[in-house]
Amino acid sequence: MKSVSAEPNRQDVRGVEEVALLTREFLLKADCKTSFGDIDDTLLWSCEQRAASLAATLACRPDQSPVWIFGYGSLMWNPVFESEEVASGHLDGWHRAFCLRLTAGRGTASHPGRMLALKEGGSTSGLAFRLPEARLHEELELLWKREMITGCYLPTWCELKLDDGRSVSALVFIMDPRHPLFEADSCPGTIAPLIAQASGPLGTNAQYLFALEQELAKRGMQEEGLTVLASQVRALQQHTARLSS
Repeated sequence: MKSVSAEPNRQDVRGVEEVALLTREFLLKADCKTSFGDIDDTLLWSCEQRAASLAATLACRPDQSPVWIFGYGSLMWNPVFESEEVASGHLDGWHRAFCLRLTAGRGTASHPGRMLALKEGGSTSGLAFRLPEARLHEELELLWKREMITGCYLPTWCELKLDDGRSVSALVFIMDPRHPLFEADSCPGTIAPLIAQASGPLGTNAQYLFALEQELAKRGMQEEGLTVLASQVRALQQHTARLSS
């Protein structure tokens, strides 16, 4: 069985400019109102809202089976939480899409970027993390503080097919299409200019995209659409650099 530490594997993002990486220590100490950027008060979830969401999610836990988390974005190379097992897997019915307007973290309200989420249809490959039962609530609280700052995701129990043949029930963070930050248009031509220029306290939006592209390539999970998007973002950045030189 393969395990991951609480700290990010820096080698997994080698070759990608690192402005800032989320760490366990950062999350534990973070003030959600200010640490990720200026989040609109109408969007920011309170500690009580996050706790209620977590409790409601755990109340639907299937058969008290082990809790798995499906990572399809930065959780793949920087999970932060502790796990007892990591396995590659496949989720049917959902696909990656940069459909979340990014106004904090790696973007701002005046220059928003786009963050990754899952939209209905297609399929997604990623990593499944089995959480330690003895530390379950502590690790999930940390995860909720990371992913549910504005309640933009719907934590959903989904069947995940692991590459070793097992089927497990995993928690998946799916985009809530009713959320104010949801953007229906996630075509490369629309979002590439946004990703190319957005940045915030946690780094650049492009840095995230390139790290994701590299992680998927390393694991043999390349997606043509994401590769096209990354190429367009690079071209836009190179064009901007030439104009400013």
